[in-house]
Amino acid sequence: MPPEVLAQLPTGLLIDGQWRPSTSGTTFAVEDPATTEVITEVADASSEDAAAAMDAVARAFPEWGAVAPRERAEALRAVFDRMTARADELAAVVTAEGGKPLAEARAEVAYGAEYVRWYSEQAVRVDGLARRAPAGTNHQVVMHKPVGPAFAITPWNFPIAMATRKIAPALAAGCTMVVKPAQLTPLTTAFFAEIVREVLEERGLPTGVLAVVPSSSARRVSEPILGDPRLRKLSFTGSTEVGRTLLKSAADGILRTSMELGGNAPFLVFEDADVEAAVQGALAAKMRNAGQTCVAANRFLVHSSVAEDFAAGLVAAFEKLVVGHGAAEGTTVGPLIEAAAVDKVEELVAAAVDRGASVLLGGERPDRRGYFYSPTVLTGVDREAPTVTEEIFGPVAPIVTFDSEEEAVALANGTEYGLVAYAFTRDVNRSFRLAESIETGMLGINRGMVSDASAPFGGVKSSGLGREGGEAGLEEYLDSIYLAI
Repeated sequence: MPPEVLAQLPTGLLIDGQWRPSTSGTTFAVEDPATTEVITEVADASSEDAAAAMDAVARAFPEWGAVAPRERAEALRAVFDRMTARADELAAVVTAEGGKPLAEARAEVAYGAEYVRWYSEQAVRVDGLARRAPAGTNHQVVMHKPVGPAFAITPWNFPIAMATRKIAPALAAGCTMVVKPAQLTPLTTAFFAEIVREVLEERGLPTGVLAVVPSSSARRVSEPILGDPRLRKLSFTGSTEVGRTLLKSAADGILRTSMELGGNAPFLVFEDADVEAAVQGALAAKMRNAGQTCVAANRFLVHSSVAEDFAAGLVAAFEKLVVGHGAAEGTTVGPLIEAAAVDKVEELVAAAVDRGASVLLGGERPDRRGYFYSPTVLTGVDREAPTVTEEIFGPVAPIVTFDSEEEAVALANGTEYGLVAYAFTRDVNRSFRLAESIETGMLGINRGMVSDASAPFGGVKSSGLGREGGEAGLEEYLDSIYLAI
């Protein structure tokens, strides 16, 4: 990270519009996963800090909710403009603490900024309803108002996009928010929060609407916030296991919740697919952030008639990838986020091989410093191997074959998860059949990317509930009020 960028980064807690140290005086280290070197130390929020943050956003809520929608919209547009102007700096921070190549980091910043722009446009489009009651005895009016103070817990793999996907609709709706960023990547969120604070201050708007409390203990921060009766909304992106725990806590306060949880995305390649296009789609769906995305293709389900060609194409594509430090020129695959992540991927691959899988490429840690794992292609993978049944979160592509559409759908649905699926086929009718039969919240047809700020993002089954993005993302922060007149 350029020294001038590091020097500008807030490393404290943002509470009531001010950056401050933790009341405990403690900090935790943030490291570069490509080198294992410490980048800087960040304030480690205590329970008292979390309670203070919640108190600040609760006090700011009435004033922010009363701000005209147009003013909120213009403030968010100003945040978007400033993010765009500082995109290279933001990308440098994303790469430094998260490891992803700079090209991917820039793409994430652009994607994250789109959420801010989209919700700046949606802030003035909170429509209501007025009509005569069917019985003709009165009129019905439906209005919307902000749900109240919110709490967001964001993941490490997309530190800017996951923050903006939660913060932007909350602010657009008139809600205030406390954000607990991932311990591994708190710097990007702090950078973005400072941009928001600056814009609000310059426009004479309340700066206490957004609080940021990084901490080495999620429980230490979440318990006092979730226990505060003024909290009305919880948004979480992370594992299904943690999501279940948070839902139980949210039940006590009858909180509105948005949960984007684990995935086990199937990538289906049918006999009529354009195999070359499928390979390129697989590259996009699998290798962003070295496979560390919730929408990463996890299981490659390929028709037996094209499996050999697809595997050969995937190996050729993976061989062209360049593993290295994200800031190095030409790097296309960065490190995994931490040592435990590499250990897990290594164990999953070993288990697949023990069950009869063949390693066509990779299958090992490269001999270099940092948390790296080589891009890997496996064939002959047993359907019950952990690389098929568990979320890999690494650069490993296990290939399983099928012989009919019915078999492919059964394989795709043979998991508790249902976040996203991908399918390559030239048959339009099949595309619609898959949309109706595959248990998933999102489906990409002949493409390896589905995410868009203007579209609803979320899953079914154990992959979560609620939606982020699009019109649905704003509705998550609004209550409906019915007037009978």
